[in-house]
Amino acid sequence: MEYTAPMPDYAMLDDTDAASLAGFDLIIDVRSPGEFAEDHLPGAINLPVLDDDERARVGTIYKQVSTFDARREGAALVTRNIGHHLETALAGLPRKSRLLLYCWRGGMRSRSMSLVLAAVGWKITLLRGGYRTWRREVVAQLEHSEAPLPFILIDGQTGTAKTAILHQLAARGAQVLDLEGLAVHRGSAFGDFSATPQPSQKRFETLIWQELRAMDLSRPVYVEAESNMVGRRQLPSRIWAAMKAAPRIAISAPVAARAAYLVEAYPDLVADTAKLNASLDQLASRHAKTLIAHWRELHAAGEFRQLAAELISAHYDAAYNRARKHREDEPVLTLRSDSLDDGAIDGLADAILAAGIKT
Repeated sequence: MEYTAPMPDYAMLDDTDAASLAGFDLIIDVRSPGEFAEDHLPGAINLPVLDDDERARVGTIYKQVSTFDARREGAALVTRNIGHHLETALAGLPRKSRLLLYCWRGGMRSRSMSLVLAAVGWKITLLRGGYRTWRREVVAQLEHSEAPLPFILIDGQTGTAKTAILHQLAARGAQVLDLEGLAVHRGSAFGDFSATPQPSQKRFETLIWQELRAMDLSRPVYVEAESNMVGRRQLPSRIWAAMKAAPRIAISAPVAARAAYLVEAYPDLVADTAKLNASLDQLASRHAKTLIAHWRELHAAGEFRQLAAELISAHYDAAYNRARKHREDEPVLTLRSDSLDDGAIDGLADAILAAGIKT
């Protein structure tokens, strides 16, 4: 008996709103791992039909030999890679699963894989326009939209536990946009995480939009006051404009309490002399060599709180004061605390919510 394969059948999706994406059991990004790492749709997994090296090789053949030879080489590679995915990642996938596939612009890579998966019997949908459809939505919402965002800034000098306060607000059910968490950076010369690099700019923007579109924008959204850069990642224009216009709650605490908090909040700098020295190098153009050397000596001697206190007084408070001169508004609320231990941070979060500040 001869087997006749069913004709491949797949639908097209034009929207990347949360409700549309939620209708799929699996979202498959068939682009190369490098493209996927730069950015991808929320919830997508990466099953590349060409890896980074293979994609480069096919591209070289296309430019230097011919379109035909490039397609023949690409087809061989794509076929092998799809077969591998069928035997591994897709091996146990139920027949009734609904799959959304996309590549860069909805071209040959996603269509090649969809033909095979649809022939197997899964219900396949292609994202019209591919990843670029998603990217257009992100850019439209974060760069071009003028719709207001109900931000309330948590402001304060370095070491006033703003990030910890945000986390406690979130734990109490408040809406929080943690820009430093999304950027994987603590927002200062000492703020990077050695073991975890920052996401790409595109990925940072996707993560912001992913958070925002899940929020109820009739309610306040608490955000830590930042500059327009978090490490090496730039805030999208809509976010930055909303932050500049937002009411501010200022947190105030003595230098000693702030220094103690920073030593707890930056354990990697306490433990890693090389990282501390690299961070101090970034301050070398702003302070005397003798002062930088003195700070290195404090770290080597284990005088971490003293080091933090001197950095606060000599560098960070001055930078904070310069930045705030550009704002004409006063904080709508100032909260002072002599301590920044866990109990004090809980109390500050409770006081912020009790104030009931509106945007």
